[in-house]
Amino acid sequence: MTKIKTTHEWVTSSYSNNGANCIETRRAAAPEIGVRDSKLGEASPVQTFGRDAWTAFLAAVKS
Repeated sequence: MTKIKTTHEWVTSSYSNNGANCIETRRAAAPEIGVRDSKLGEASPVQTFGRDAWTAFLAAVKS
């Protein structure tokens, strides 16, 4: 199982290189993960995912 970092701050991947096509993630109300558009910042709508869905998504992206 993938360990999910617990944080209430928005995080952008270190691979983003300050590009304009990035997402930010954060640990929202447990056990949800929030995802938003980094270009819009606080104005961005936030999509939330349950822990199992997020873990499955990460595994699929990495494979």
